[in-house]
Formats: sequence, C-alpha cells, structure tokens
Amino acid sequence: MKISAVLLAGGESHRMGKDKATIVFREKPLWQIQLDLLRKLELAEIFISARTDPPWRPSGMQFVSDDPPSRGPLSGLTAALAQVQTGHLLALAIDMPLMSEDYLRAIGNEIEPGCGVLPMIDDRAEPLAAIYPADAHVDLVEALSGIEFSLQTLTNKLVKAGKLRALNVAKEEETLFWNLNEPADLDLSQ
Repeated sequence: MKISAVLLAGGESHRMGKDKATIVFREKPLWQIQLDLLRKLELAEIFISARTDPPWRPSGMQFVSDDPPSRGPLSGLTAALAQVQTGHLLALAIDMPLMSEDYLRAIGNEIEPGCGVLPMIDDRAEPLAAIYPADAHVDLVEALSGIEFSLQTLTNKLVKAGKLRALNVAKEEETLFWNLNEPADLDLSQ
C-alpha cells in the first residue's frame, strides 16, 4: 500500500496497570503483533507514536513524539500527520490485536485523494483503525489547540468536511475492533 502508517502506543494504560505495548497476547507482545501486521501491508513508511521513545521500538523504525499538550491519541495522530511523505496515514492502536491484514487492505482500497476512511460500528466511529488524508493535519492541529479533544467529535467534523468517508463495519468484522483495556480483557480473549 502506498500510504504511511502510525502505530499509536502512547496511552497511559491506567486501567491495565502497565504499558499495553508489552502485554503478551497469544504468546507475543502487542507491539510485535501490530508491527508484524503493518509490515505485511508493505507501507511506504511506519511511525511509532508515544509520549517517549519506547524501549521496545525496533531499530530503523521511526519514532514520533506525541505533539504537546498530551491529549491521548489526538497528539500522536497530529505528530504523525506532520511527518507523512504520502497522501494518507493509516492509524492503528496498539491494543487492537484482532485487527486483520485483509480488513486494513480493504479500507486502503477505499481511499481517494484528499479523503480517508473511517470505520463505523453503528453510530460510533473507530478512529484508531482508520485512514486519514495528510491534509487533515490542519484540522488536528486546530483540535489539539482547542478545548475539545474527542476523536469522535473530530472525526465527525472531518466526515462533514469530506476529508473522511464513513464506512459501516459488517457485523462479522466488529470483533476486529476489540481492544484490551484492563487485565480482565486478557481472560476474555482466550
């Protein structure tokens, strides 16, 4: 795919109690599962976004520090969009280990110049497994400097502006968006 990607690994993981990236899921740390997935897509470039450079980051993989002030994934997306050398950026959360190569390729086939793709489950956006156009950077900078940091609000604005196209997620694909938030989620995943 001739687009860029960012692995969003900057969450504070309060509910999990430790860095989610290092949690082992089905015998592999989450960071390795997600990077392996992104590498299969043969992307133009891959960034790892976090508050600080993670010790698990493979050499040769580009680190992007979250744009201050730290506002969760909005900060990481903003920083990565400022660095992209392509027209689009695939955002992928570190804690979605069930996401598939096929699904990401399918949404990659739906992008158009200046317009990305936003998966939707019912009326809820899935902004951490979406593809953003590079020119959405200005909108993210504006959101980061404002008082509303919700990615739901931001992505809704981007859909209305024609920079993102909402794409309904099929019922059988909803499990791809399952994420790990607390230790009990690891028990449910087995």
